[in-house]
Amino acid sequence: MPTKTATTKKAAPKKPTTTKAEATVRTMSPAFNKVVTVLARSEGVEPPNPEGRGFGSCALKVRGKIFAMEVRGALVVKLPKARVESLVADGTGSYFDPGHGRLMKQWVSVEPDAAPWLSLAKEAYAFVR
Repeated sequence: MPTKTATTKKAAPKKPTTTKAEATVRTMSPAFNKVVTVLARSEGVEPPNPEGRGFGSCALKVRGKIFAMEVRGALVVKLPKARVESLVADGTGSYFDPGHGRLMKQWVSVEPDAAPWLSLAKEAYAFVR
């Protein structure tokens, strides 16, 4: 009678571990990923929270205040009212509407190719900080 040969299963290779911040960055557009990567090193900046829910969970914050986020593929930043008016007037962006029909006077939404996102996000950080 033939004998059974014992087979040993090889352990599955371990998946590389990632931090929560890295996991979040992967779900963002490459343009916003760059903004997060650079500004997350700035003093007092809180990167997006992958475990958070609701408005602002995927935003950059300083001292708990949102200054930049990606919404529906556009960068949304908080800037002085006059600066937002200027960006809207020259066609770079539009007033941000969080979804309830009320346009925000200090928030501008900028499409990916309309202006350099990193410089606008740095400007927003300086304003909110």
